[in-house]
Amino acid sequence: MISPAPPLLEAHALSFLRQDEPVFGPLDFALHPGEIALVEGDNGSGKTTLMRVLTGMLRPGEGEVRLDGAAFSLDTMAGAVVFLGHHLGLKLDLSARENLRVSTGLYGQRAGTDEVSALAEVGLAGFEDEPVRRLSAGQKKRAALARLLLVPARVWLLDEPYANLDREGIALVNRLLDGHAARGGAALVTSHGAVSFAGGEPRRIRLHA
Repeated sequence: MISPAPPLLEAHALSFLRQDEPVFGPLDFALHPGEIALVEGDNGSGKTTLMRVLTGMLRPGEGEVRLDGAAFSLDTMAGAVVFLGHHLGLKLDLSARENLRVSTGLYGQRAGTDEVSALAEVGLAGFEDEPVRRLSAGQKKRAALARLLLVPARVWLLDEPYANLDREGIALVNRLLDGHAARGGAALVTSHGAVSFAGGEPRRIRLHA
């Protein structure tokens, strides 16, 4: 019998407190290679807060996070986790191509990828050298999504990745997730909209305060 691959990302009795009141938790989950999980919950249930805890932006009230079997820290997540949230992390005065070079300089670059092909794949061919401040909201989101194609992170944390995208853009996000899972990566996704993946229904993680 073949043992299952160990989880890439784990949470054990994880919770977050604000003014001594629980925002979410205690939460337990394990995210394995090739797995996409959808975080669900009502407004105010802590979906974005969970993402910020998992990136190290917020400290958990209780519990622990483990990344590839090791205790989570900013050092262990460097290059292993990529986060895409409401703030896209783009420098507006740089071009889309220059923003991607900043990202790969910080987090490394997947073999066989380059900025031009990544931008073409997300629908920004011809906009490589346009300052990001001149792009539409949807184009800015696509420029941020191109980062996912370049950095070698095995864990994607995507907070509302479908926001500001049309139907074609939503399909693009799903293709990126499918490709990531096929490469043995894993993703945790929050979304208020419908989500569908070629690999079938994602596992669902429900947040309750």
